[in-house]
Order: sequence, then structure tokens, then C-alpha cells
Amino acid sequence: MKAKPMRLSREIFSQDTLTVARLLLGKRLVRRWNGLRLAGRIVEAEAYIGEEDKGCHASVGRTARNDVMFGPPGHAYVYFTYGMHWMFNVVTEAEGFPAAVLIRALEPLEGIPAMERNRKRRAVFDLCSGPAKLAQALCITRALNGADLCLRRGAELWLEDAPPIPDNDIVTTPRVGLNHTLEPWKSMPWRFFVQGSAFISKVKP
Repeated sequence: MKAKPMRLSREIFSQDTLTVARLLLGKRLVRRWNGLRLAGRIVEAEAYIGEEDKGCHASVGRTARNDVMFGPPGHAYVYFTYGMHWMFNVVTEAEGFPAAVLIRALEPLEGIPAMERNRKRRAVFDLCSGPAKLAQALCITRALNGADLCLRRGAELWLEDAPPIPDNDIVTTPRVGLNHTLEPWKSMPWRFFVQGSAFISKVKP
């Protein structure tokens, strides 16, 4: 009998955010939805770290919107942006310190027909190649904000272990979409992706 993949523990998410962002590459994000299992391999992620980070939602202090970031690690921080998109993050580090990893792209692996219907797309390369796209494909909305990703029973969203990506295959760049953010935060090399992946987000030069 094939062993079930191990789910990532809270201890994993309790580490410093840059470590978690790199470690999550290659892991599997799983969504249980309408009796289906939708899953993808994480190929791109970004770190947001503390109130000093001007690219981070916590830079304005604790608010109703970002409250989950200040909570325990291993929870989902889901927020709405541009009046149309949901974005999925994993809360990291110690409770009380606001930090999270934005999951930017997945390589679809399971439940692809359902993802195609959710996205109204058929090109597999376009299903999850961006944070808003993957949230739509996996039906991740505000209802999952604050969800405990470490639950063993009854979970709707979690992360599973998988072989790590070798350091030589990880590319580091500044984060995306922070054009109006003050330096040095705009240029912090806190975006990580799998080199050569056809599923990463399409970033404008």
C-alpha cells in the first residue's frame, strides 16, 4: 500500500520566513473542494517579513485585514486585492511577529479538469501561473482566511512534503509588483522560483 504523503508540521512554518519560502518550493499545496482533491507543486513563492518591511501588509500595523499575519504560524492568510483577486499566503515565524510567504505559482498535478472549469481555461500552463490564478483554480477565498494548515482531520487546505529542490535550481529575484515601495524593500531578493519551470508567473520586465 502506498504511504500517504506527510503534511507539513507547524514547526516547519515556525522557522524564519526566508527559510520557509525556499523550503516550500517543490512541496504540494492541496485543496479539498466539492469532494475533489486539487493539488499542485509549488514553483514560486515570496517572503514578507515584519512591520519594517514596506512591501508587507504589516507595515501599517495590525489591522482587521492583516490580523492573521500576527497569529500562530501554519495558518492561511487570504486577502482580496485590486477589487477582484484572492491571494493565498502561509503565516510564518513566532506568534505576534507578522510574516508570511505568498504562494505565487503552482505546477498543477491533481484535479486539473476542475481547475480548468474554475479558471475557464484549458491551457495547463496558465491554470496556476500567478497568485490570483492559483487561488481561483483551487477556489481559495476569504472563507479560508485563518484556516489552520496543520490540521490532521477535516482540513480543506494543507501542504504536503515532497523532495526538496536543490539550491542550484532555485532562482532568487526581487519581489513582484512593489514599484511604489520604498528602497531597500523594493529590491529585497525575497522572491524564489524553480529554474526552468514553465509554470511560474509571467512577470513584466
